[in-house]
Amino acid sequence: MKIAFIGLGIMGRPMAGHLVAAGHDVTGHDLQPVDFGGRFADSVAQAVREAEVVITMLPADPQVLAVFPEIAEHAPAGALYIDFSTITPQTSRTLASQWKRTLDAPVSGGEKGAADAVLSIMVGGSQDDFEAARPIFEAVGKTFKLVGGPGAGQFVKAANQLVVGGTYALVAEAIVLMEAAGVDAGAGLDVLAGGLAGSRILELKRTSMLNREFAPGFRIDLHHKDMGIILDAARTAEVALPMGALTAQLIASARAQGYGSLDHSALLKVVEGLSSR
Repeated sequence: MKIAFIGLGIMGRPMAGHLVAAGHDVTGHDLQPVDFGGRFADSVAQAVREAEVVITMLPADPQVLAVFPEIAEHAPAGALYIDFSTITPQTSRTLASQWKRTLDAPVSGGEKGAADAVLSIMVGGSQDDFEAARPIFEAVGKTFKLVGGPGAGQFVKAANQLVVGGTYALVAEAIVLMEAAGVDAGAGLDVLAGGLAGSRILELKRTSMLNREFAPGFRIDLHHKDMGIILDAARTAEVALPMGALTAQLIASARAQGYGSLDHSALLKVVEGLSSR
């Protein structure tokens, strides 16, 4: 396929590279030149002009809304638009109302998932467009499901970020509890990871959390943005998310304390602070 890929950051760059490796003809664009294995275009218009598929992977709603008019003006009318960004369901639905073939397809798995091409992709849109996009999803992900119509992918991503944020908070509390009690927290987390409390977060992050290594795979700033999406989605669906609201406050506290550029596992620093550890 001829693919335009807009947004070659921490996630987008390896994803675009996997598409090149899978044999697709990929033209990418970002604010600064990026080497991802394909051609780099100096503008969105140049990137999308002959594309069969246009992909965006951008930080938030404002960036997506900023580039979409240029996509709509210059991309071929029959192009499939796939947005891998995490944005509000309302924005995804607005885009779908303005472009005939649109999939909202936010991803989970972080920088490592993107690098290893094992992302989980939750997709909103039509069955036909989902099937047309299958070769793209196969190149960048491991699990991908059509979960409903326009905006549905973003609701599922909100649920994903709800669980991820809450799990980080609880793992942080478990570490603080074990260390304060004088037990071997590393051995304790090994046991937790092998039982019912096991999770992907414990599998991938327990060692770095114990070592207080918070190099960003997914920044607190972005999870703070996502928690806003979650709370807005809850209002839209008219449901109460008390644990989600508490998690949102902990993440907001992390950002207010200057940890926004750190990995979201840095919630441990907030939990430590609450107990003066």
